[in-house]
Amino acid sequence: MHSLILLNGGVGARVGANQPKQFLKVNGIPILVYSLTAIDPIEQIGEIVMNYPDGWRGAVEKLLEDYAIKTPVTLVEAGDSRHTSVSAMLPHCTHDSVIIHEAARPLVLRQDFENLIASPHDNVALMHQIPFTVAPVDPDTHTVTGSLDRSRLRNVQLPQKFRTSDLADAHRQAAERGDVFTEDATLVATSGYPVSYIDGRDENFKVTTPTDIRLATYLMQENETSYE
Repeated sequence: MHSLILLNGGVGARVGANQPKQFLKVNGIPILVYSLTAIDPIEQIGEIVMNYPDGWRGAVEKLLEDYAIKTPVTLVEAGDSRHTSVSAMLPHCTHDSVIIHEAARPLVLRQDFENLIASPHDNVALMHQIPFTVAPVDPDTHTVTGSLDRSRLRNVQLPQKFRTSDLADAHRQAAERGDVFTEDATLVATSGYPVSYIDGRDENFKVTTPTDIRLATYLMQENETSYE
C-alpha cells in the first residue's frame, strides 16, 4: 500500500484570483477535485495526506464531502514553502511507500499514478522531454554562459513515488545542510538515493498563470469531445 501526499497549500498569487488557484473552476469543476477523483479509485493508495492554505480548511472539507472522496484523508496546515509542507506531511504517512502529487496539475490521469505504482523502482518520478533549447545564463549580467544538451535534461513532473524512509532521510539531510528544494526527485537523488524516471505527458502541466487556466479548460473540453 501507498500513502499519497497531495500538495494543496499554495495561494496562487500568479493566477491573480481572490482565492487559492486550486479552488478555481476548470470546465466547471474546482482544480483540486481533478486530482482527488483520479486518486480515489486506486486501491493501492490507502490514505491521502493533504495540506491546505491558512483559513481554507473548511473549503477543503466541503469539497471532500461534496465529491464523496472515499480514501481516508488527513489534513495538515500548509508550511511556508513546498519543501516545508512535504516535511510536515511526511510524519502522517503510515505506509512504506509514498506518492507525491500537487493539486495544481489537474490534467493528471489515474494511469499516471498506476504507472508509478507498477514501476519496480522504489524512487521514481514522471519526467518529460524538453522540446525547446535551454541555456545556462548569468541573470545579473544577462549573458549566456554556455550550452546544455537537452537530450540529457528532463522537465520534472508529478506524481513521484518514493520509499518513505528514503524521502524522510533526504528531508533530514536537507534540513541539516539548510537546503530547500522545489521538488523531491532531485532532493532524494542529491541525498544519495537512486532515483529513476518514467516518461510523462506534456498535458500534465502545472497550472500557474491565467493562461494555464485557459489552456487546461480547452484541453479538458477537447478530451470530452473526443469521447463523444
